[in-house]
Amino acid sequence: MKAQFHLALPCLSISRTKTFYTESLGATIGRSAQNWIDINLFENQITFTKSGPFHFDYKSYSFNGDILPSFHFGVILNNDQWTQVLQTLKSKHIKSLTEVQFLQDKTGAHASFFVKDPNDYTVEFKCFNNNQDVFKC
Repeated sequence: MKAQFHLALPCLSISRTKTFYTESLGATIGRSAQNWIDINLFENQITFTKSGPFHFDYKSYSFNGDILPSFHFGVILNNDQWTQVLQTLKSKHIKSLTEVQFLQDKTGAHASFFVKDPNDYTVEFKCFNNNQDVFKC
């Protein structure tokens, strides 16, 4: 069964968050009010609620020589969608864009890129070489 996810996160600025997700990532807006907004990110709902300053303390980890954030969220896209989002971000000169190849020539091989949003969240976009390998060991 295919299902959508919902994620609720605090944010610093509703307007900056809206601009980043719509203009940089191509997301659409769902319901919203003065202090919160629902973002439709590839048919998944992220609710951002204005909270003022906040801090998540987490350590990064190393994978094949790349330093990656342990706290992040993201979506798995097909190759066309993944390439389109990556090219859009590059054309907008979005800072903190990191591209990584995982498990090359192995089950679960995929390309990822990570980008920071205006709230300092890391968003990952994955594209598997074989979509059947998403959960394979």
